[in-house]
Amino acid sequence: MSTAVKIAYKPVGLLLGAGAGLVSSLIFKQVWKVAGHDDDAPNATDEDRGWTEILIAAAIQGAIFAVVKAAVDRAGATGVRKATGQWPD
Repeated sequence: MSTAVKIAYKPVGLLLGAGAGLVSSLIFKQVWKVAGHDDDAPNATDEDRGWTEILIAAAIQGAIFAVVKAAVDRAGATGVRKATGQWPD
């Protein structure tokens, strides 16, 4: 891949990553509500929440983030290939 394409993709990749974080957060909040829990997911330092609830929430949140991030990264790379003919590294 050319240096110019790498440089051009860097800010796009950062924006896509931030967007993925926002989208995954919104999805997680809805999943957590549907699962029948409080509106707010527990933080690791929530004194009133048990270990099981905190660890389950973290696992679900991490899985959702990983899937959304992978989908967004893949879509961004595909878009770069369509635009430039080169796959970003």
